[in-house]
Amino acid sequence: MVERSTALLKKMEISVAEADKRTGKNTVNMQETYTVYLIETRPAESVSEGGTPAAPDTLWRRYSEFELLRTYLLVTYPYIIIPPLPEKRAEFVWHKLSADNLDPDFVERRRVGLENFLLRVASHPVLSNDNIFFLFLTEVCNQMRFTSLKNYSDNLSTVISQLLRIRARVADRLYGVYKVHANYGRVFSEWSAIEKEMGDGLQSAGHHMDTYAASIDDILEEEEHYADQLKEYLFYTDAVRSVCRKHELIQYELEMAAQDLSYKKQQKEEMETGTVRIFSFKGMTSKLFGQETQEQRESKVAALEQSIQEGENALKEKNAETQEFVEKAWSDIERFKEQKDRDLREALISYAIMQISMCKKGIQVWSNAKECFNKM
Repeated sequence: MVERSTALLKKMEISVAEADKRTGKNTVNMQETYTVYLIETRPAESVSEGGTPAAPDTLWRRYSEFELLRTYLLVTYPYIIIPPLPEKRAEFVWHKLSADNLDPDFVERRRVGLENFLLRVASHPVLSNDNIFFLFLTEVCNQMRFTSLKNYSDNLSTVISQLLRIRARVADRLYGVYKVHANYGRVFSEWSAIEKEMGDGLQSAGHHMDTYAASIDDILEEEEHYADQLKEYLFYTDAVRSVCRKHELIQYELEMAAQDLSYKKQQKEEMETGTVRIFSFKGMTSKLFGQETQEQRESKVAALEQSIQEGENALKEKNAETQEFVEKAWSDIERFKEQKDRDLREALISYAIMQISMCKKGIQVWSNAKECFNKM
């Protein structure tokens, strides 16, 4: 039972409401299935007696993100007993329980355990005031933001490619239609040669048709300018995806650093207590060839302590590097979004104006031809 003794729990209700199975590509571009958990937060005083509770703020988190949070707390507050996470994989199960990580019963037990972890941290007088913990509860994770950006980039690339293909097809047909008008000019000129009273009018109309047919070259050259603007942003989508891939790599390195540190701490615990929690070659050799001496064990523990210290420093550096990358990248992404919206809006408006102008020129040509016919 968690007491609402901290300022955070007095002003905020926290729960892990549900779990959902997702499928996507991992850092090495391989398909994987994983579980995400929905964190809900709402103001603690948002429900009046007999009233309807306010809609909670929600965000999805993976189990690996909970691991990163706990590792951060371990490194930042080495003097505090950090609440444990529920098991990552099913252990100590009896034969009727599934050891599958995606088993609904196991996922539900883990959901309850993750909620308990958040409430334990939120009820701690020191940990509850940590800014990273607060952001974990309230801010959409960087990984999801970059995943969403990558999906948007893929969709934008598809849309622009479709626009360019449609524009190319329209240009081909338009070119043919305009050039066919040159036939009007030729026929009107030939016709004018056999007419006395109508000859001048037909000759003039034929001249207007020739001018109209020749104008398509300048029109399509101007259209290419707008097509190039679209192509620029088609290529920009590759640059955006490159930033997303770099974030995935940095995030992967951060998770590997956290896992390595956790493994070293587990090794140290096993070394000090003499218990092995999982099967290992080291455990087998100890049974076959005998236990290590006290001096050997102390020497290895000292080496592990040094390695753990180095791992903690490396994790802090990797955390700082990740945070710096996210801040700089997202700042430039916001700048790019403004630039993209402005450029594409101006390009599309200019293209529409050009099409209107082209249509007006067509109307003018036929209006001039009509005047020529009237004078015949």
